[in-house]
Amino acid sequence: MSAEELLDGDAPSGPSWPARLIGGFCRNLAFGQLSVHFPDGSRAHYRGRFEGDSGVLEIRRSFMLALRLLTRGEVGFGESYVEGHWDTPDLAALLEVLLDNEEHLERGFQGMRWSRLWDRLVHLLRHNHRLNSRRNIARHYDLGNDFYRCWLDDSMTYSSALFEDGDADSLEMAQRRKYERLLDGLGARPGEHLLEIGCGWGGLAEVAASRGLRVTGVTLSREQLEYGRRRIAAAGLSDQVELRLQDYRDIQGQFDHAVSIEMMEAVGETYWPAYYGALRRLVRPGGRVALQVITIGDDIFPIYRGRPDFVQLYIFPGGMLPSPASMEGLARDCGLRTLETRWHGRDYAETLERWRTRFRAAAKEIGALGYGETFRRMWEYYLAYCEAGFRAGSIDLVQTLLEVPGEA
Repeated sequence: MSAEELLDGDAPSGPSWPARLIGGFCRNLAFGQLSVHFPDGSRAHYRGRFEGDSGVLEIRRSFMLALRLLTRGEVGFGESYVEGHWDTPDLAALLEVLLDNEEHLERGFQGMRWSRLWDRLVHLLRHNHRLNSRRNIARHYDLGNDFYRCWLDDSMTYSSALFEDGDADSLEMAQRRKYERLLDGLGARPGEHLLEIGCGWGGLAEVAASRGLRVTGVTLSREQLEYGRRRIAAAGLSDQVELRLQDYRDIQGQFDHAVSIEMMEAVGETYWPAYYGALRRLVRPGGRVALQVITIGDDIFPIYRGRPDFVQLYIFPGGMLPSPASMEGLARDCGLRTLETRWHGRDYAETLERWRTRFRAAAKEIGALGYGETFRRMWEYYLAYCEAGFRAGSIDLVQTLLEVPGEA
């Protein structure tokens, strides 16, 4: 089904191949509307047959955008934004229109075979064996605590919040609610020992310790570890919390319960069984495991796993989103019983929108840290790309509560 094309004024001057390629791509729209502004001042409006969202694509360099679309597909579209070949008044809205139409735009978003093979090779070379895990985590999380402090809330929490009351909550309040709900699900009693795999900057560890729990948290980020230890000491909780620079595969001992927030996505598909196996091995019989994980739809997963996207190539090297079915299978295979599953994709979209607003507002501060415009556009694209994915439903957020069989 082709979109209805309406031209405002003259058509793009000269039937150049970039204009024809971009126009042909947009004509495949099925849902919503897309306005395209060409560099010569002409505009074209494409309306799908079905209702949907609206987006605006303001092209600065037609040739470069067309070349990236032709050779690099969806990844090239993001690269082209980073390099300033196009812009838009609302990045998340535009990307949501494109995601809503992903099936219809598939041919234009594939890119050339050699390009896909190259991206696949790059992704495979970053798989998360022990050495690569430290490198991959450092590349993202060791950008500096000052960088993240510019746009995260005061709790320094870099995972989805949980909102109530019509999203009127502050971001920090919604983050605290997320921690409390995960801990409530565990049913942990004061004095019990909690393991956190991927402890970030220590936010959950602080909340858990304030409830009387002993906490051991592990991370591979030196920046996070330094901040987290200072945070715990400042709260007077050092006698209850131990934070370590340690790979989850090297943890020894046994704990009453475990929690892991948006860590599985960084593990990599090859190591998912080892990750679930560690949770099963480290938690006592009768103990519980609370996970918060970004997932990708079961129908999309087979294509996604073989074609690295912008986030995997530029933001989270070595990462891979699991599908709900893969999570269910991993839990079943290692003997963990699923007690509860809750979905919070809408909450993540709201969280990302707020992060993106704060990120843009902190542009000068981030620039003063040495991060230039190209870096900032890359991160803006990443945040908007994820927000659009949650709003379009291609990705979701799950909180799942698991139990280790046996008597406590």
